[in-house]
Amino acid sequence: MDMSTQRDVWLAQTVEDAMEPGLPICDPHHHFWDRDGDRYMLEQLTEDVSGGHNIAQTVFIECHSMYRAHGPDEMRSVGEIEFVQGIAAQSASGQYGPTEVAAGIVGNANLMLGSAVQPALEALIAASSNRFRGIRFSCGWDASPQVSPGSPNTPGMLMDSRLREGFNCLRNLGLSFDALVYHTQLADLADLAGAFPDATIILNHIGRPLGVGPYAGKRDEVFADWQKGIAAVAEHENVVVKLGGFGNVISGYDWHQRPIPPTSTELADTIAPWIMYCIEQFGPERCMFESNFPVDKNSYAYTNGWNAFKRVTAGFSDPEKAAMFQGTAVKAYRL
Repeated sequence: MDMSTQRDVWLAQTVEDAMEPGLPICDPHHHFWDRDGDRYMLEQLTEDVSGGHNIAQTVFIECHSMYRAHGPDEMRSVGEIEFVQGIAAQSASGQYGPTEVAAGIVGNANLMLGSAVQPALEALIAASSNRFRGIRFSCGWDASPQVSPGSPNTPGMLMDSRLREGFNCLRNLGLSFDALVYHTQLADLADLAGAFPDATIILNHIGRPLGVGPYAGKRDEVFADWQKGIAAVAEHENVVVKLGGFGNVISGYDWHQRPIPPTSTELADTIAPWIMYCIEQFGPERCMFESNFPVDKNSYAYTNGWNAFKRVTAGFSDPEKAAMFQGTAVKAYRL
């Protein structure tokens, strides 16, 4: 039994019926990959989104999948866009259900190349002229090897003049930037947002508050530091935030190690303080819920995750829910 099958058997123990099944959702953050023992392609996503929630559209986010094996390094990520463009065409046939899969596509380009990143950005656009929306470039760095072992990233990347030169190329092409950072780097992201107030910046996974390595067992301290960073970023109107990513093991919740996965009620109780603070700071019109699948699938089922989000936001108005579950994502990714 491969890793994917073992995970599905484990998750099946607590799968729930979907709450508020009529609420339209845009899932603005999922991946596709075909790795040794771990396959997540259109068939697997289709099975997840068919669990009862009204997933109208999705956005694919880069994950270093299907890069070209040959050619200049800075151009190899174009292969990922070509790959997902094909999956989106499969979905558009209607043979895989009503969800418009990969209605938006976010790729990868090395902004540390400075202005030399321009040809790569143009190649990414050419690979998907109708769906490509922007890039995600990981800037996550921490001194602890337990947080990001083997990462090539360096401290202060968001402040680096080379990255900002590359970012300017991105901005000039009208592309969005998905920011993948840790909570300890939110002040730098706020600085970047202030330097480019007309660029759309999408903060991934509520800023990735850490719960492993030197941050393990320090949830209250991390939460306080994270709040300061979120407040600083939220001051910039050009930043929107994705509410999710709690199932990543770096969050430190260890759901993936339990004999039975969490229910949506347990998830909601755990994630509510983080989500409510983000909504308080950004407002519903700048918040979007995300699945982060299949990364978060290691911790909970797709249907349960969206149920948890709906439990947390039960007290919000219909227009506010419409923004957080669909409208903000549709606007940010120009769907």
